[in-house]
Amino acid sequence: MGTLNGKVAIVTGGGQGLGRVEALALAKEGAAVVVNDLGTNADGSGASEAPARDVVKEIEAAGGKAIAAFGDVADWAQSERIVKSAIDQFGDLHIVVNNAGFSRDGMIVKMTEDMWDSVLRVHAKGHFCMIRHTMSYWRDRSKANGGHPIHGRLISTASDAFMMGNLGQPNYAAAKAAITHLTLSAARECQRLGATANVILPRARTRMTSQGPWAAIFQKPAEGFDTFSPEHIGPVVAWLASPHAANVSGNLIQVWGKHVRVYAAPQPVLDHENEVPWTVDELQKVLGPFFEKRKPIEDSFALPMA
Repeated sequence: MGTLNGKVAIVTGGGQGLGRVEALALAKEGAAVVVNDLGTNADGSGASEAPARDVVKEIEAAGGKAIAAFGDVADWAQSERIVKSAIDQFGDLHIVVNNAGFSRDGMIVKMTEDMWDSVLRVHAKGHFCMIRHTMSYWRDRSKANGGHPIHGRLISTASDAFMMGNLGQPNYAAAKAAITHLTLSAARECQRLGATANVILPRARTRMTSQGPWAAIFQKPAEGFDTFSPEHIGPVVAWLASPHAANVSGNLIQVWGKHVRVYAAPQPVLDHENEVPWTVDELQKVLGPFFEKRKPIEDSFALPMA
């Protein structure tokens, strides 16, 4: 018996990379899976139904249940149809793993409007649309069940890029920050339904990390343990989707290799109440000595890049 027998899941971006691994992990635990993927390239260009269909075949070959869905997660009507496809095909919806996205990297001074808009759209709006339609269904189901708690799991895919402020990825970092705080807000609403919402920050080799400045870090080793294999991410998604994590909500959980890290809320490093109203000179008295001891960027809110 799998921990997710009888449960229904949607995995967006489920035809490739992390999404594929997550879809297979959920199916292995017994969930019926809707594999959503437009089959685009790493920069969002192109389209193909093959990736989603191939993952469905993998799940079915292993004895599981799955269907493919090709809607655009950032399109209001199409994302609603993705949610409806799970309910129509499998009779319910319990788990949504939002993973669809792409990157279009560039320095701010060279970034075009389309590079900004397209990345924010697929990540931030795509997560919002899927969460919105899913929570609407869960709310109605909870009301129909007399307000009893439901098995609802929202799992959003962000990145520590939003905490680092990655150089050359301002659009991606901003999108991941939006995803994180959208999901934290959703967690508060989900609590009334007995559902949960969490954010994962995977460090894994994907199409996005296999190119550009990150390629050397994430490359597959010639031998030995593969720290950044995407296969390490599947179990944490399956665990968050399971009954084991019924009381886990509003968290940022990072996984890579054999490592797991849970983040707490940011804490202030200076909290000073002045005796008189602020002026430039008064601020200099307090902040000047404090920042003299700190290095720009390195000692700021941004996490170290390593």
